[in-house]
Amino acid sequence: MTLPIVFDLDGTLVHSAPDIHLAVARMLEEERLPPLDLPTITSFIGNGLPKLVERVMGAQGIDMSRHGELSARVLDHYNAVNGTLTRLFPGVAEALDELHAAGHPIGLCTNKPLVPTETILSHFGIDSLFGAVVAGDSLPVKKPEPDGLLRAFEMLGRPGIYVGDSEIDAETAQNARMPFALFSGGYRKAPLEQIPHDMIFEDFRALPQVVRQIQDRAA
Repeated sequence: MTLPIVFDLDGTLVHSAPDIHLAVARMLEEERLPPLDLPTITSFIGNGLPKLVERVMGAQGIDMSRHGELSARVLDHYNAVNGTLTRLFPGVAEALDELHAAGHPIGLCTNKPLVPTETILSHFGIDSLFGAVVAGDSLPVKKPEPDGLLRAFEMLGRPGIYVGDSEIDAETAQNARMPFALFSGGYRKAPLEQIPHDMIFEDFRALPQVVRQIQDRAA
């Protein structure tokens, strides 16, 4: 039986940091503050948009009482630019097609809000491949709480493999007691050797083989 595969989005399937950076820069420009550089914004990605905005505000010394207002503005800016600079990581489309053709149910579990998540999947023409999409605002909690990942696998019919790029994803997989495949080219903050994983890959062309190896171990 082919196992379902659930993916993280930002830093795993897509390099979305440039669009997120642009959205934050527009908010900061409105506040008459200088932009933060792309590596800084990339380091803030992973715990959802509200946490990212909180980190931006802390870095710029903005009063946290404005968090709700500025989060809404960043989301508005992001929805306006989403897909402009974002790109699929090399080999993603081909890997998804190969896994789907092999019979693996495919899902998504991300801390990104649902609307921009669906926009990105549609923008790249891969939305029809996903039988489950659980976003950062789909449930009351976000990763690394396991609820979203468990919901995605429930929607796909059975447990399977989680694929992500960060220590947050690894912790989510551990909390859900699911095997984890780590993409080494994403937005992690910790060194690779400190991120628990069952398998690691740096090129999406290798992912179908990684999936087969994890599946064979689980058999």
